[in-house]
Amino acid sequence: MNRPDLSEIEAIARAELDPKFTAREKAINNGRNVIRSSANAIRSIHRGELDAARALMAEAHELLAESTAALEDHPDVNVGILADAAKEYAEARLTMALAHNEPLPLPAELGMRVAPYLKGLGEAVGELRRRLLDKLRSAELDEAERLLGVMDEVVDLLASLDYPDGMTGGLRRTTDVSRSLVERSRADLTTTIVQERLRADLDTR
Repeated sequence: MNRPDLSEIEAIARAELDPKFTAREKAINNGRNVIRSSANAIRSIHRGELDAARALMAEAHELLAESTAALEDHPDVNVGILADAAKEYAEARLTMALAHNEPLPLPAELGMRVAPYLKGLGEAVGELRRRLLDKLRSAELDEAERLLGVMDEVVDLLASLDYPDGMTGGLRRTTDVSRSLVERSRADLTTTIVQERLRADLDTR
């Protein structure tokens, strides 16, 4: 009984699948590192360690670009972690810009599509709430008010982009969470301002 010679088919399969597998593994590994670097960058921003934050974000940007380039020739390879990595990187970059009143980098500058960018923008609202609470504790009410205004603007933008979740990667839920954080922050700021006014009134009596 003659056995079929499958060596050519195997060679063809490996020639196509080996590069895909290599690109996939690189994207997955880089994606994990992008998420880690972005999270550490956000922590550095909150600590005021801005040089460290910028270095970590530069590292994340390079890894994300490397992953995107690796997958360019393999559009059929879906690496879910890469979208999460892009979102985390966007969150770090946008938190830095919004917290320090700097121009916002655009999606193309960050090397990503608009959906992970918008989700990162929405999640930056949570980081701004943390910063706002820090400002309330240090009685920097003007900066706390500015941050609340920024958070309001972000939520208004996200709410206006009412597209199907399949197109935006679930942006609607991110928007709902961000809106709730804005309302809680508004209540915290209002309470603090009222308390400060009462304290000032008592001091003048």
